[in-house]
Amino acid sequence: NHDICKATREVVSSGDFLDLARKPLKTIQQNIFMGRFYNVQVVIDNGVIVITLSNPGGILTGVQYNGIDNVLELHNKDLNGGFWDLNWSPPGSRGTRGKFDTIKGTSFKVIVEKEEQVELSFTRMWDPSVQGEQAPLYIDKRFVVLRGRSGFYSYAIFEHSKDMPAFNLNETRIAFMLRKDKFHYMAIADNRQRYMPHPDDRLPGRGQELDYPEAVLLVNPIEPEFKGEVDDKYQYSCDNKDNKVHGWICFDPPVGFWQIAPSNEFRTGGPLKQDLTSHVNPTTLATFVTSHYAGEDLVVKFGAGEIWKKVFGPVFIYLNSVSDGAQALSLWDDAKYQMNKEVKDWPYSFPASEDFQGTDERGSVRGRLLVQDRYINMNKLPAKEAYVGLAALGDIGSWQRECKGYQFWVTADEGGNFEIKNVRSGSYNIFAWAPGSRIEVGDLVYNPPRDGPTLWEIGVPDRSAAEFYIPDPNPKYINKLYVNHPDRFRQYGLWERYADLYPDGDPVYTVGVSDYRKDWFFAHVTRKVGDNAYKGSTWQIKFKIENLEHSLGTYTLRLALASAHHSELQVRINDPKANPPLFSSGEIGSDNAIARHGIHGIYWLYSVEIPAAQFVQGENTIFLTQAMNTSPFQGIMYDYIRLEAPSPSFSVKRP
Repeated sequence: NHDICKATREVVSSGDFLDLARKPLKTIQQNIFMGRFYNVQVVIDNGVIVITLSNPGGILTGVQYNGIDNVLELHNKDLNGGFWDLNWSPPGSRGTRGKFDTIKGTSFKVIVEKEEQVELSFTRMWDPSVQGEQAPLYIDKRFVVLRGRSGFYSYAIFEHSKDMPAFNLNETRIAFMLRKDKFHYMAIADNRQRYMPHPDDRLPGRGQELDYPEAVLLVNPIEPEFKGEVDDKYQYSCDNKDNKVHGWICFDPPVGFWQIAPSNEFRTGGPLKQDLTSHVNPTTLATFVTSHYAGEDLVVKFGAGEIWKKVFGPVFIYLNSVSDGAQALSLWDDAKYQMNKEVKDWPYSFPASEDFQGTDERGSVRGRLLVQDRYINMNKLPAKEAYVGLAALGDIGSWQRECKGYQFWVTADEGGNFEIKNVRSGSYNIFAWAPGSRIEVGDLVYNPPRDGPTLWEIGVPDRSAAEFYIPDPNPKYINKLYVNHPDRFRQYGLWERYADLYPDGDPVYTVGVSDYRKDWFFAHVTRKVGDNAYKGSTWQIKFKIENLEHSLGTYTLRLALASAHHSELQVRINDPKANPPLFSSGEIGSDNAIARHGIHGIYWLYSVEIPAAQFVQGENTIFLTQAMNTSPFQGIMYDYIRLEAPSPSFSVKRP
């Protein structure tokens, strides 16, 4: 009955006949297989799709759908099919890369087999004999197929127990390698979709590697239309909050393959954490843990004997089709519709693992968020469109570096009201931030950092550098998708444009005259001065103070950074050579957002106290120096800068 899920297990045998009637699966008892089998596999067929997995490894080797015998690529040199993987390293390791591990189960079990559902488990144990070869984790990979559903679900339970040694978990995800001869059109958003180059276009002779291996200039592509473009998987990254559905379209026959994430609760780093989606190969990813756009701060570090368990997923792998090839692009709209259905159904009722909490095991948090900034309005104002979330206990802002627990985020309405639903049981802090103010959580009335009235400000406090000047790319390094696109910052090589735009000196920004949308470069980067030689750069902010009274105390310079990569920010007042500087951040950051075309990474906030004596009556200059100078990718992206006067306020004469 093709309307009923069924699971069939094929086993290796050196004999000529295989009698599966005695195997424990009811559906297997209905089938007698005869012959010699060289592969070990599990097959699930619900009448809509047929998926095949290795046994007991749990590697997807086949997805049959709508006339395509297998949508997965099995002929790549290295990675094929669909698989869970991880990257890990020994304790104390520096950096974010270690050993790559395609997680292969060592035991297979049927968890659920009934008319409406089949759920399979592929587990991998750990013992000291594999220390140094495998990450010390117990891993249970699950695959679920539901009756009549055009796709399948996958989730996994990772566990570190008291008898396991310390280690670092750098990354874990599910990856799908799709047929190179079938899938050529990729979609991530309504305005981020296009025909993609062939993977062979990235090979020597057809592609030229640029400043790092992921970025390749297509010099002799198979399809001439791609000549002169840059292909780089990081150009297709996405914030967690927006990373709900993405995938590929085949035109013959018209079939879509989509990864749908109905929740972000199991991802690390909060709603603004960026990560990979789909890219050339063709590849589609469901990413749960990575250090991308964050650096070592989001490496999950376990101590010896640390007890930890987490459920990643489920995510839904959705396949769809249309009869008319001319309507193939409509598969994207259908995928979005299916995504909304999956979000509505969250948390799912079908996962059989007791570690996945259903609706009846979860709770909710509701309230109202008010912000009181006494230098703007003495009233408590609704925090309209604020992000409000629950994350593991920690300091202010710790949620963006939190990587072991679950997070739950919503946006407040016009009145500052919020309700966070379907929260897993546990202990959390409530965190919040709102565009327009950086808010610290104590009670549900918040007082943004503020010591005095605003003298001037640069930018918009929204944890992004998108409002600043983003130049056109070098015509040699174009991605056509991002020409005249809101995400123009995703073009390759924009850091090199700094020296083109400022060949003889660094920017000078004059308060009241300059416009940060035109006159403030989006990234404070190094300047190239020779082959593999760079120097730091110093930006100036010029402004006037009238009626300076030295007795009135201290000014405060608020520096909110949207990103930092192996940088040192120094602040000097009216003397560019002052030694030591008034303020130094020390070396900060490793999010690599500049190289990876991000407009934000890890957020930093500094409050620099400036004695009034440092200023003079009339014109003053603040010098901002990014002092690190060994790489083109070292730099800072500012979010927002504000100078506050002591109270009572001073006036600023705008030139």
